[in-house]
Order: sequence, then C-alpha cells, then structure tokens
Amino acid sequence: MKSEPHILIVDDDDAIRDLLHEFLKKRGMRVSVARDSEEMQVIFSRTPVDLLILDVMLPGKSGMEICRDIRMHSRVPIIMLTAITETTDRVVGLEMGADDYVSKPFDPRELLARVRAVLRRLDGPAMDRRLEPQVYRFAGWTMDCSRHRLVSPDNVRVELTSGEFNLLETLVKSAQRMLSRDQLLELAGNNVAYGYDRSIDILISRLRRKMEDDPRSPKLILTIRGGGYQFVPEVVAE
Repeated sequence: MKSEPHILIVDDDDAIRDLLHEFLKKRGMRVSVARDSEEMQVIFSRTPVDLLILDVMLPGKSGMEICRDIRMHSRVPIIMLTAITETTDRVVGLEMGADDYVSKPFDPRELLARVRAVLRRLDGPAMDRRLEPQVYRFAGWTMDCSRHRLVSPDNVRVELTSGEFNLLETLVKSAQRMLSRDQLLELAGNNVAYGYDRSIDILISRLRRKMEDDPRSPKLILTIRGGGYQFVPEVVAE
C-alpha cells in the first residue's frame, strides 16, 4: 500500500464528507472531496486516484450510474456508501463493479479497515509474491499477477476490478479443484467484498461475462451443483 494513498470521497452530505476527510487525513491519507459527479470528474482529470468512496444517493447522476460509467474505462477500487440496507441494493452495486459496500450509519473505523483491505489487494503481500509464480497461462489467456494484467487469446487486455482479479487468481492457483464459496472466501481472505459470501457469485458472474464466449454455458469456470466452483483449464505457471 502506498505511504500516502489518494482517496476521493463523493458524497453530498457535508457532515459525512467533512468527517471522513478529517478522519482519513489524520490516518496518513491524501483526501479529496466532491459533492457530485461533475466535481468528481474535475478531480479525476487533474490527479490519479487510488480509491473512490462513493455515495449511492447523489444529486444528478447516482452513485450506481457513476460506478457503471467508471467501470467502462477504469478499475480504480470503489467502496459504495448507502443508507439502504436491502440486499438487492448491495447486489446491484457489486454487479455494477463496486469492490465493497458500507451501510450508513457506519463507524469510521470500519470504513478505514475496509479502505485498507481494498488497497492491500492491489499490492498483495510483497515478500510472499516474490516466492510465487507471477505469470499463469491457460486456454490461450495470460495472467500477470505482478502487474494485475489479464490478456485474452486475441492479445486484448481485459480490465478487471481488484476483486475480480484476486478471485480469478485464487481460482487459477487451485485449477481443476472444486472450491466451495466458504473455501474461496477463506483462500481469498480480504481480496473479495468484505463479509458477504454472495459476492463470490457476483464476481464469478462478472468474470464469466468478461472471459467466456457464452457466459450462460461457461467453459472456464464451472458451477458444481451443491458444491461451489471449479476452474477447468490446465494452468502453466511461470
């Protein structure tokens, strides 16, 4: 994790925005704030952002719409804030490409823990990774873990969110083994959406849409009825 990661908070609630700005700044983070999508775009155009904290209910373009638009060109990590606790709302956010979710009201310390967990996904344990293979090849695909890069058989880079990439990495390293959702959560640790096992299904669905010729009839990641998931291709590690 960077010594001073740049966090962008997008929330039209002045009290929450100011609270998080001061709280995260005191924890060694560089923090920018915006009230809506227009102010957010100005900041994005001026400086790189390491993580976005995005409220769902915003004036003008909603947080869901912003998340969807960002995912069309960027995999910057996104944590969504919502006053709605319905499971459907969480599912939609994760489907749009969010990395994690926090429901209002929340303890700033919980949000801080999730911010740090998401940022750690991007770096991974450096010492451990030096001892592991960094490039994996399967079914014409190339996955470079050190660069967080996935290239298709047609030599096209496929953009993945940090959660998608880390779940795929977990599957690839356990190729041809059936893994339950609980096992995937355990193996991936903090590398999938925090504390929400349904996120495994959502991330698998997103991976299939990006990698399978026909997501409804997958050949790479199979669903094992009553069991979990299996990554089918033979994997060559380099």
